[in-house]
Amino acid sequence: MIRWMLVIFLALLLISWFTPLLQRLGFGRLPGDFRFRLFGREWFLPVTTTLILSGVASLVSRMI
Repeated sequence: MIRWMLVIFLALLLISWFTPLLQRLGFGRLPGDFRFRLFGREWFLPVTTTLILSGVASLVSRMI
């Protein structure tokens, strides 16, 4: 269980580091990425970006 917590922590750390780079490349503004206001807060659901990055991660893992 500690191993999975470490993996999740490292994944979140990498995502937070690469978020500005991905936004400059256009990720987060793709069709299917939803941004809306609810209860005075802005919510963001990056559905399309998640699918694309998941596919890329899958291809990389198959190559290794």
